[in-house]
Amino acid sequence: MSAMVSTLDELVAGIGDGAMLAVPKDFSGVAMAATRALLKRGVKDLHVVGVPVCGIQVDILIGAGAVQTLETSAVTLGEHGAAPRFTAAVRDGTIQILDATCPAIHGALQAAEKGLPFIPIRGLIGSDVLTHRRDWRVIDNPFQAGDRVVALPAIRPDVALFHAPLADRHGNVWIGRNRELMTVAHASAATLVSVEEIVDRNLLDDPVLAAATIPELYVTKIAAAPRGAAPLALAGRYPADTETLARYAQAAKTAEGFRAFLDEWLTSTT
Repeated sequence: MSAMVSTLDELVAGIGDGAMLAVPKDFSGVAMAATRALLKRGVKDLHVVGVPVCGIQVDILIGAGAVQTLETSAVTLGEHGAAPRFTAAVRDGTIQILDATCPAIHGALQAAEKGLPFIPIRGLIGSDVLTHRRDWRVIDNPFQAGDRVVALPAIRPDVALFHAPLADRHGNVWIGRNRELMTVAHASAATLVSVEEIVDRNLLDDPVLAAATIPELYVTKIAAAPRGAAPLALAGRYPADTETLARYAQAAKTAEGFRAFLDEWLTSTT
């Protein structure tokens, strides 16, 4: 194995206090096992970017006191209801919220991917979101008089963290159809990926897999973590553990219930 391959603890050692951390939505490959390792280390003051929304992973990070700022378009447990620790943190004012929309998150990451300082998008003018984002600017289209667009500063995460089905020993990572993971890997200073398995063959040599493979140039480290997205699903590998997700949704409604769940989860291996 190459120097790209690490343990989970070594993988998350690259996420320091105060880092801007980009994470994907629940069905795009959430690195839950790596998140457990990160919390065991006691990380704090994270600026989390949900790409473009987030769920149980970020709710746990918030409940554990690891998040200072959250930039996303939504936090939800899906069919299991609202995200309790996120809701409590917003109500109590214990985290800073940078409200966004899905196109805004994707667009700002694409700006960073392309090396641009900002990107113009439509669809935000007239919305209440603009009143809460003083870092966004309404500007004139320089090519058409009277045409107004919103300029979004690029989002350049310090670290992207996600889970994928497959990687090779060179550090190439196959992501399937979750193309936003390619974008966030391009946009981030470091990309840390846990995977179901690591193979010896070069994934970029396979014409079937190559188009959905992030080249090792954009990957910092990988770590093997079978069932590393559980209790969330990983497409083509395993379904969601709905019993655990429902139990979390109920327990996390109170600070005491959340702490009991967290203590159990941190000592679990699944």
